[in-house]
Amino acid sequence: MQPKEISVFPTGNKNDAFAQYFTGQSYLNMLSVEQVPIGNVTFEPGCRNNWHIHHAEKGGGQILLVTAGRGYYQEWGKPARELHPGDVVNIPAEVKHWHGAAPDSWFAHLAVEVPGEGASNEWLEPVSDEEYGKLK
Repeated sequence: MQPKEISVFPTGNKNDAFAQYFTGQSYLNMLSVEQVPIGNVTFEPGCRNNWHIHHAEKGGGQILLVTAGRGYYQEWGKPARELHPGDVVNIPAEVKHWHGAAPDSWFAHLAVEVPGEGASNEWLEPVSDEEYGKLK
């Protein structure tokens, strides 16, 4: 199946390099790899990434710019936030979180990596089907 073009930015290829950190199929098109990395990440319905943390000694974190579909963002210990085109999510460094598509909708966002000193990503456990199943 070909990915559905749902955004003004091309969907890109299957996100095989990071597939182990996703439940379901995602696609990645790196729009910028210079100065500030920006990737167009597209999620098939029901696809979400694992819990993860963007570490940094100073600065760092991530900004999500929602471009298409319906999805979710959740920080550890907080309720999930439903996302729609035009929404912006500022994720500070050291915050455990996940993001992905709603069960019945494709979803796309631009993932902007905020420059930081000593920046790295730590991938953690998947979002359980039980947790995810509670979302509408």
